Amino acid sequence: MNLETFVKLAIEEDIKDGDHTSLACIPADAEGKAKLLVKDDGIIAGMRVAEKIFMEMDPELKFQKLIEDGTSVAYGNIAFYVSGSSRSILAAERLVLNVMQRMSAIATKANEISRQLEDLKTKVLDTRKTTPLLRFLEKEAVRIGGGHNHRFGLYDMMMIKDNHIDYAGGIKEAIEAANQYNIDNDKHLRIEIEARDLNELDEILSVGNVHRIMLDNFDHKELRKAVELIGDQYETEASGGITKDTVRSYAECGVDYVSMGALTHSVTCFDLSLKAI
Repeated sequence: MNLETFVKLAIEEDIKDGDHTSLACIPADAEGKAKLLVKDDGIIAGMRVAEKIFMEMDPELKFQKLIEDGTSVAYGNIAFYVSGSSRSILAAERLVLNVMQRMSAIATKANEISRQLEDLKTKVLDTRKTTPLLRFLEKEAVRIGGGHNHRFGLYDMMMIKDNHIDYAGGIKEAIEAANQYNIDNDKHLRIEIEARDLNELDEILSVGNVHRIMLDNFDHKELRKAVELIGDQYETEASGGITKDTVRSYAECGVDYVSMGALTHSVTCFDLSLKAI
């Protein structure tokens, strides 16, 4: 999914054969102006998407951006003005708000987590726990907030998780198969493997040939021990039930990354409102 395709499909989903309320109530030649009013504190995201939506809806609209994506905002700030056909502004209103409210919520959470880790080497990663077809925007919002993207999908990295290990017949079999797949298909995909406990970690280390080890649902004592055992051989990632209240304690165990599905799957929409002037 790219932005142009998304915008066209989203407009089609919402409007079909017309915004009949506006067509009924608003004269065809009526013009107006509106502002995006911020009603929350955090990080704004989705400005470029909003402009694209308005321009796709009506190229004659005038979009005046007052702040950039990634800007820290507070209640009462104005993010942009849009002016032109009143019908066009109304038709685009909900789509713009839906996108920006979700993206800003994600960017705000990513920023909150990232700031907790500023003095540590650990980076916070998102996951694939995203809204279907909105992943590219949700992951963009994570970056805007200061977080980092894990793999985008199943195609750009190999992640050998517990079910892969079980279906493949074991850790050794899964790692060897992944590396052979790269060779056979002339691929150069990075390989990450999940360890569920220290015994599995020992087996992974005996086999090698991976790039990153995910330490899933390890407690702090086990995590510190795992990081010590791995040393500089492979990248390390802590995952499983990590929250904004516990993320720093996991990071302090020395891992390179912490991954958090909560960055994208359970945010509360950022409060924004498009107000007619």
